[in-house]
Amino acid sequence: METLLQLETHGINLPSHLQDLIEAQLRKLEGRFGRITACRVAIRAPGAHHQMGEPYSVSIKVALPGNREVNVGRISHNRDPRQSNIAFAVNDAFRR
Repeated sequence: METLLQLETHGINLPSHLQDLIEAQLRKLEGRFGRITACRVAIRAPGAHHQMGEPYSVSIKVALPGNREVNVGRISHNRDPRQSNIAFAVNDAFRR
C-alpha cells in the first residue's frame, strides 16, 4: 500500500482487525483505480446518550493526482440496522 492513510476516530478505540480491514479496502481501491495520494477515514461512534443499535458514521476522503478529491459520507436518513455494526459500516462506505 503506497497511499498515506489517516484514521480518525470519535468515541471509539479502533481494534486492530478494523484497521486491517480499512487497509485492505484501500488496497482494493488502489488496485482498481490506480494512484491515490492520500486517504482519510473518519469513524464516529453513536453518541453515549443514544440507545443500542444506532448507526456508526463513516466518512472517507480520497485525494487523487491533479488536486482532485472524492468524498464519501453518510447522507441517507434511512435507518439501516446493519449500520450499527462497525465492520459493515466501514465496508459500506468503501463500496459507495
